[in-house]
Amino acid sequence: MTSSPSLLFNPATYDPQHFDAETRRLLRATIEWFESKGKAQLLAEDRAAVWVQEFLDFVAKEKLFATFLTPAAYADGDPNKRWDAARNAALSEIFGFYGLAYWYAEQVTILGLGPIWQSDNEIAKRKAAADLDEGQVMAFALSEREHGADIYNTDLILTPSEPGSADAEAGILFRASGEKYYIGNGNVASMVSVFSRRADVEGAEGYVWFAADSRHENYHLIDSVIHGQMYVSHFRLENYPVTAADVLHEGPEAFSAALNTVNVGKFNLCHGGIGMVEHSFFEAITHANNRILYGNPVTDFAHVRGNFVEAYARLIAMKLFSDRAVDYFRSASLEDRRYLLFNPMTKSKVTSEGEVAMTLLLDVLAAKGFEKATYFAQASRYINHLPRLEGTVHVNVGQILKFMPNYLLNPKEYPAIGTDLAPGDQEFFWQQGPARGAGKVQFADWTPAYEQAAQVPNVARFYEQAQALRTLLLTAAPDAAQQKDLDFMLTIGHLFSTVVYGQLILEQAELTGLDRDVVDQIFDFQIRDFNTHATALLGKPSVTEDQRAWAVGALRSPVADAERFDRVWQQVKSYDGAYAMRP
Repeated sequence: MTSSPSLLFNPATYDPQHFDAETRRLLRATIEWFESKGKAQLLAEDRAAVWVQEFLDFVAKEKLFATFLTPAAYADGDPNKRWDAARNAALSEIFGFYGLAYWYAEQVTILGLGPIWQSDNEIAKRKAAADLDEGQVMAFALSEREHGADIYNTDLILTPSEPGSADAEAGILFRASGEKYYIGNGNVASMVSVFSRRADVEGAEGYVWFAADSRHENYHLIDSVIHGQMYVSHFRLENYPVTAADVLHEGPEAFSAALNTVNVGKFNLCHGGIGMVEHSFFEAITHANNRILYGNPVTDFAHVRGNFVEAYARLIAMKLFSDRAVDYFRSASLEDRRYLLFNPMTKSKVTSEGEVAMTLLLDVLAAKGFEKATYFAQASRYINHLPRLEGTVHVNVGQILKFMPNYLLNPKEYPAIGTDLAPGDQEFFWQQGPARGAGKVQFADWTPAYEQAAQVPNVARFYEQAQALRTLLLTAAPDAAQQKDLDFMLTIGHLFSTVVYGQLILEQAELTGLDRDVVDQIFDFQIRDFNTHATALLGKPSVTEDQRAWAVGALRSPVADAERFDRVWQQVKSYDGAYAMRP
């Protein structure tokens, strides 16, 4: 493995040669738009909760969302328009680097488009493509004040038109009434994908997705439920007319469309979080390495270096896992649904790691981290949003648990998946099929990734813990009562997450030739994280004696290496002054 000169996104040097010319131009144009705005103005608008209209004007001018979020089938022959997970991830990272509000405007547009692109409604899909071309944004109206994002319940009701009525004669199928809550872009979206149920049909057969327009007179915007640049709306529909041209999905298909949309949308949270931590990291190391305290640079203190090295290792691990997950997303099919595990991992594990990294940096910066002139202060306010959007960490770890038996114990042969960054259109995102059968998904054998890197001391030691988790399932698996104890099972889920996290980190490290020292440093914290969850298991009220014995036996100490640590510190130190946003 060879060392990389820079593993972080740096706007000053960013040159994504692996993308096509128009993608490179748009990514660079986006960076230039933010840099031209300047740091002072960017932060002032955040503090004043200025709606991101100026940004959306840029999006419209450059046809940014139209180019990145229109599937090739609706691009009218434009070769630059496609839904390409690799470049969408790059764009999310850039948005996160400059501010969560900009990332959010695209994120909820992606969610709003999900039910549309999955539907058989050609009129709605053509309208969405045209609206994107005009610079419009979308919204995803699933959540409600009383039910949250509970897909099984909705109080937004569709009342069918009476045969022979004026509405029926006018082609109005339903009148929609009810409220939606926590809906991003609900103040301006030209197409709001709304989840509802028919008044005359019971159960899942009555679910309906339809498209509404926030500018319609029967659409009443109540308020934004937060204070910030993001507009997270509360709105009410009163006898809103719904025609055949508006209906996207009905019955059980509508339920699947909701879950499959979230599968697409929540993947972007990881790269948005990565961008936030990267910008914060640049600020933190540049400040701390030039700050004199008690006659010495702050970074001369051992605990400060420890925090920086750990934050750096966790940030690089976030990038490695997320970039490798892109490969599994791009190659997904009905025959290869491994993305259904890696997706909630990017959502729960990667974004939670962002919180950990930011706390490590804040413990160094202390008061400086709260100053209004820093990007860090903005990012530290928002970084904890990401693990709690598109389903909480608990919800996503609950999903991850469904895959654990097959992942650890029942592998399947798959063709090798490399990294292919050539232009591609992920049509499968809109053809995921019914949202069921997660427990039947199988995975390639996870052990080769560990065995190929076993010469790295901390990888070898963590591999012992990963194998121990498999032993737990074979010798002291959770019993029926424990499986109903969500608190107990979430701890098992966190243990399992560390194993999956390590696999994709190692695969990406091998593909990119990552420096061995960084890999070793990453698995130093992997071992300690596994220890944390194993120790938590010891304290669960329902844990058995066999499980206690297992937990104690699974504990390991990381392999300490002062010279390795110092070499990684030199990498960290090299980012001092490497980037500062234009004033």
